[in-house]
Amino acid sequence: MPLLNEYSSEEDKSFALRWYEVRNRVKNEFGQRPDINAMLFLIGMNEVGIVKEKWEKEEKQDLMHVAVCKLFSSEGYFNYLGNDEDGWPLYETVQNIPKLVLKKQDILLKKKIVEYFENL
Repeated sequence: MPLLNEYSSEEDKSFALRWYEVRNRVKNEFGQRPDINAMLFLIGMNEVGIVKEKWEKEEKQDLMHVAVCKLFSSEGYFNYLGNDEDGWPLYETVQNIPKLVLKKQDILLKKKIVEYFENL
């Protein structure tokens, strides 16, 4: 069965291919193909500009939050305020991200992640 058969439209197929390419790009750089959480973690690290071998659980959550804020700031959900004294980006919520069913939330996050990596 071909990889893209499960997608109904050309737009869906195009997106599936772009998501695959971004995950492969990260895999080639870091040695394993990441899931959404790993992608958010990497985006957060990139935005904060700090690379460490070991992150505390709370720091990982903070990095993923920074990533979500960054990804959705272009949609007007968050506003970048600058960096705090430790260099971490600060965002304010402008409006709440609409509540979506899990599958649609997953797709939306993947699309924003793909856009982020394609614009690096």
